[in-house]
Amino acid sequence: MITITENAAKYINSYLTKRGKGLGVRLGVKTSGCSGMAYNLEFVDEPNAEDLVFEEHGAKVFIDPKSLVYLDGTQVDYTKEGLQEGFKFENPNVKDSCGCGESFHV
Repeated sequence: MITITENAAKYINSYLTKRGKGLGVRLGVKTSGCSGMAYNLEFVDEPNAEDLVFEEHGAKVFIDPKSLVYLDGTQVDYTKEGLQEGFKFENPNVKDSCGCGESFHV
């Protein structure tokens, strides 16, 4: 299960409106960084047949079954702290992450 905060949903829906198309965002993982994996987020115009779809507050997050193994239980949030803003992932599966926060290990 993936949860989406109200802030994340507002940002996703706002950006899709500005973009003029799209069904939601795809959240996945890719091999990257010093800790092994990094989050990958992209807009979805056409879902894949095997996608799992999680919807809250009117926003949809699409995940492929292989990524769900690493992401199950994750909360997707959108935060603005000082000059930095962006998506934040609270993933209960993470055992360790790199110092810069760009990659993680499960």
